[in-house]
Amino acid sequence: MLGVAAVLNVGWIILNWRRIVPMVVGIPFFALLMVGVVLNTIFLVREVRRNERHDAFLNAVTHELKTPITSIRLYLETLQRREVPEQKRREFYSVMLEDTNWLLATVEQVLKAGELGQRTQNQVRLPVDMRALVSECIERARIRHHLDAGAITFENSDSDVPLVVRGNREELQSVVMNLLDNSVKYSPKAMEIRVRLSIRDEAWIVLSVADSGIGIPAAHLKRVFRRFYRAPMRSVLRTKGAGLGLFIVRTIARQHGGDAFAESPGEGRGTIVSVQLPRILSQATHKRELTA
Repeated sequence: MLGVAAVLNVGWIILNWRRIVPMVVGIPFFALLMVGVVLNTIFLVREVRRNERHDAFLNAVTHELKTPITSIRLYLETLQRREVPEQKRREFYSVMLEDTNWLLATVEQVLKAGELGQRTQNQVRLPVDMRALVSECIERARIRHHLDAGAITFENSDSDVPLVVRGNREELQSVVMNLLDNSVKYSPKAMEIRVRLSIRDEAWIVLSVADSGIGIPAAHLKRVFRRFYRAPMRSVLRTKGAGLGLFIVRTIARQHGGDAFAESPGEGRGTIVSVQLPRILSQATHKRELTA
């Protein structure tokens, strides 16, 4: 369409180069026509991509909700129709409890993603000790996923330095838990997760979560932070998820004045996701920097 518009424009100029009025009227008209075609194409492409993301989200969430509901219903029907030994009954209860936790986690992610998209920046933020927060989240992840003590290691390079940020503790907790849950989820074979807290340029606190899981191809490292996006890899598509975890991580990090990044040597070679947040400098540190 742009080519046709350009040919028409050139033809109009050739046919009317001696007549001023058609020239003056025709050239802007064809220019506006080409601009309109470009804008219309951009909007159409964006709409198609948005619809694709929504379809992917609906498919993922439908699967995430249907699977545990089907499982819970099957166990309840079994308990209702036949006599089940006490030990087996307890196993059924344990599985149903895990399925309800799965359901709850999916619903919470969807609600959190919607809440972040509508939230204003005017929030009350208090100092949060990242060292204590990360330790607490690691313990929760171990309990939630039934992990051994050595499955997640916590490295703290500056153990004597306060690692405090200003923010919403619940949201920062959501960031850490999403990172840990992703690392567990996408490490189907070797569960070796390394969590590291460090200081960068004295002004930033960097939280890095590294795993030895399925990895991310280089072309998808930036896209994985988009809403509903899941890398088109078999190992990813076979794993439960709605494509919201890293979107929530980056959105919260940016709302706190920071950002999130992903690194990976390649597919099957693990992933490192890092979140950097502005650090609250203690008075002693501030005086030392001023003296220097």
